[in-house]
Amino acid sequence: MTAPDDELLASGRGSAARGCVLELVETLVLTLVIFLVIQNFVAQPFRVQMSSMENTFQPDQYVLIDRISHLWSPYQRGQVIVFRPPKSASEQGDPFIKRVIGVGGDTVDIHDGQVFVNGKALDEPYLYRNDTGETEPTEANGGLSHWVVPDGHLFVMGDHRQVSVDSRMFGFVPVSSVIGRAILRYWPLSAFEVVQTPTYAQ
Repeated sequence: MTAPDDELLASGRGSAARGCVLELVETLVLTLVIFLVIQNFVAQPFRVQMSSMENTFQPDQYVLIDRISHLWSPYQRGQVIVFRPPKSASEQGDPFIKRVIGVGGDTVDIHDGQVFVNGKALDEPYLYRNDTGETEPTEANGGLSHWVVPDGHLFVMGDHRQVSVDSRMFGFVPVSSVIGRAILRYWPLSAFEVVQTPTYAQ
């Protein structure tokens, strides 16, 4: 027969094991909840799939998106954003990544191969350069060459203008459709870099 002390010892070991398992499960659940909260409300990874942002971003690079700072700092000209495009632009509904060119109240004009915001030509050092190292002229493409951005909307374009489907074709992007702002390119590690926002003349 098993001695009573042995039974108590075995029972204690069983309770301790159950306690460890319960603690491990609680830790895993808490970690998952924190991860989901961060990804859905604070920051989210995004994989670049198209070539419309070359050479700022290359296909299959990963960027981290800030999803919360717009609550106290509205999206600004020059920032790179990820947003849900209109159905006319993407049948699959995959998010787009583009650069903000104009915000609510701005006028955007394209002529002579350049972009003008509120009458001033933009200095755009981020534009795609061809094999000879030259930037190709920006064309209106969609038939229009003058836009007035409504409040609560953004005018966006890709850095590789010649292949980008953007506001020149599908119009303005509602701020409510923006998922977040790109703040960090983190993969591959060789391309690790904080995403800079250019300063435009006011």
